[in-house]
Amino acid sequence: MSTPQNAAKGDELPPLRLHLTRADLVRYAGASGDFNPIHWSDRVAGVAGLPGVIAHGMLTMAVAGRVVTDWVGDPSLVRSYGTRFTRPVVVPDDDTGALVEITGTVADVTESDGVRVARIDVKAVSDGRSVLGRATAEVVLPG
Repeated sequence: MSTPQNAAKGDELPPLRLHLTRADLVRYAGASGDFNPIHWSDRVAGVAGLPGVIAHGMLTMAVAGRVVTDWVGDPSLVRSYGTRFTRPVVVPDDDTGALVEITGTVADVTESDGVRVARIDVKAVSDGRSVLGRATAEVVLPG
């Protein structure tokens, strides 16, 4: 495992495994103001053609970004972070929730005017399938 101080192309970040529960969805809805019933009602999710209640896309993106912020140590070092949503995270109505497995790889390291910057490719998988596409972050490397 690399550290941000000695990061090189191809280095893997420490993986992260998180469970998203219905309680997490309720908390996120309150914080974000997104009370769309597809995030809490199995009936409405089914009518919408979904396989069940799904996590908010921005919540999924945020938890996936933790693999980068945990690794770099200081969230203010993240210059940019973006993704495409490829598949929703279906969150069952139980105490375990949905497992999201997140990994990151240093795709490139550049230096300009003494500032080292890494581009990190992030992958998030739930139920064996990728849930984010083209997820990348750019971070200033400390030290």
